Amino acid sequence: MGSIKDRNGIDLTEAEDIKKRWQEYTEELYKKELHNQDNHDGVITHLEPDILEREVKWALERITTNKASGGDGIPVELFQILKDDAVKVLHAICQQIWKTQQWPQDWKRSVFIPIPKKGNAKECSNYRTIALISHASQVMLKILQARLQQYVNHELPDVQAGFRKGRGTRDQIANIHWIIEKARQFQKSIYFCFIHYTKAFDCVDHNKLWKILKEMGIPDHLTCLLRNLYAGQKAIVRTGHGTTDWFQIGKGVRQGCILSPCLFNFYAEYIMRNTGLEEAQAGIKTAGRNINNLRYADDTTLMAESEEELLKSLLMKVKEESEKVGLNLNIQKTKVMASGPITLWVINGETVETASDFFWLQNHYRW
Repeated sequence: MGSIKDRNGIDLTEAEDIKKRWQEYTEELYKKELHNQDNHDGVITHLEPDILEREVKWALERITTNKASGGDGIPVELFQILKDDAVKVLHAICQQIWKTQQWPQDWKRSVFIPIPKKGNAKECSNYRTIALISHASQVMLKILQARLQQYVNHELPDVQAGFRKGRGTRDQIANIHWIIEKARQFQKSIYFCFIHYTKAFDCVDHNKLWKILKEMGIPDHLTCLLRNLYAGQKAIVRTGHGTTDWFQIGKGVRQGCILSPCLFNFYAEYIMRNTGLEEAQAGIKTAGRNINNLRYADDTTLMAESEEELLKSLLMKVKEESEKVGLNLNIQKTKVMASGPITLWVINGETVETASDFFWLQNHYRW
């Protein structure tokens, strides 16, 4: 990682200046909104069934080896060498967390590694901050993820394929190609809008997330565990010039944590339900059903048979409901692909780009 720019666009080359800039940027990115006070209900007494030793063993066996360690520096291979002894110790720790809903402070700390995305590598905003999390904590996180899975399967619709067992990007890629093929076959007009959010995972409002989980029927015990995991989180950024100081995390779900895709899917589903997409008449009528959106986590495609339906009935409603929970559309990266002529869309003073082809989920689509 070379030089980066400060908030005023001036190049920074000194190690200390670069570290300070990363600290400034990440602290600001994850800073809690002042009006957003924590709502804590205390310890939950009605608990879900206890964690079993075999769950700990199962979770430990599924942690990938040869991966960077978290802040504690303990490699997963150590636990696998210790085998049954490690299982017993980790089971006792996990069960204690389960009963008290209190997490060890080390398990609430992350090491952020900036990974460059497309664009100017000197801009901090063009990096994705991936969290390195302790392997010991990942055992508990995997168990919690497994306990949440039944609610994921029950609450999320088929149009959401992101991070779901037996589903993947190829499902949505095949769906888009099939819809385009059928539209051509029956000479139907078709309009796609490929939505792009600004820092979607980083902008999740924690208190809104806990309320959403309650609405989705997640047991209070599991929500309390998640809430206490996120309360008092801290992180440092590891740069090529050393690490920053520790700072507080006030919003967002950790990229690199196995729970984050699941939590974000609930968050996104809440937005879409409030938008009323399932009941909306707007969409593409095919094979006896109406389809107006396909999703893979935060990657969302809206579709309709007319420009007016796409803009007014779908996109503007999604934009409005997203903003209510702290997510903002990146208009510059949101694209429209249409089979016919389309007028210029201007949203918040920015023009939405129209294209005859587009890349979504790393696949090329052309009308």
